Amino acid sequence: MTVKYRTASGQGCGCSGRTTRSDVLALASIAGLEAVTGGMIAPALAEPADERPKRGDLLVPIEGTEARPLAPADIPATPLLAWPMDPAQKIVRNGSRLNKVLLVALDASTLVGATRERAAAGVVAYSAICPHAGCEVSGWVAGQNDIECACHNSRYNPRDAAAVVDGPSPRALSALPLEVMDGKLVVAKPFIGRLGVIPA
Repeated sequence: MTVKYRTASGQGCGCSGRTTRSDVLALASIAGLEAVTGGMIAPALAEPADERPKRGDLLVPIEGTEARPLAPADIPATPLLAWPMDPAQKIVRNGSRLNKVLLVALDASTLVGATRERAAAGVVAYSAICPHAGCEVSGWVAGQNDIECACHNSRYNPRDAAAVVDGPSPRALSALPLEVMDGKLVVAKPFIGRLGVIPA
C-alpha cells in the first residue's frame, strides 16, 4: 500500500511508508538546524485545553459536570479548586494539571501588599500545584487560615502572596490575579511566578 502525503513544497509524494536514507538525513538536518539556532524553532501549538489561563478566562469548579462560571459569592472561606475556561469557545483548560487553580474567599482587610491588588472581592487565586514535589495543594489549616499541601505539610499564607509558612516548599505558590466582570470571577493576568516543580 502506498501512503501519500504532501512535501514542504506542497507537491504530492508517493512513499512506501518505510524510513529511507533521505528521511534519516532530513531529520538529522532538522536536528542540526535546531542545535545551530539554539532551539529557536517554533514549537507546535498547544491544544486549547492545555493552554495556561489567559486574561478574560472565567473560572469553573473542578467538581461536577457543569462548567458554571464562578462568582465571588460561590467561593467558600476554605479552598475550592477550579479550572480556567475560555469564555468565547467554552473550552475548559483542563488538559494540564498545572492549570488547576486554588480559590479562597478572605476578609479583604487582611490581605497584604500585592495580594490586595491581585484579589477580587476578597477572593484570591493561586496555583494548586505545590512547588516542592508537585502534589495538589487543597488543604486548610483551621484557626491559622493557611493553605496546606498534604503530601509533605508545606503551608502557605494566602493573605500574603501564598508565602511559605512552614514545610519543605522552596517558594510561594504562583498567583493568578483576578477581577470581577458581569458578576463573575475573571482572570486579570496570567500566572505570576514559575508553575510546578523546578527540575534540579
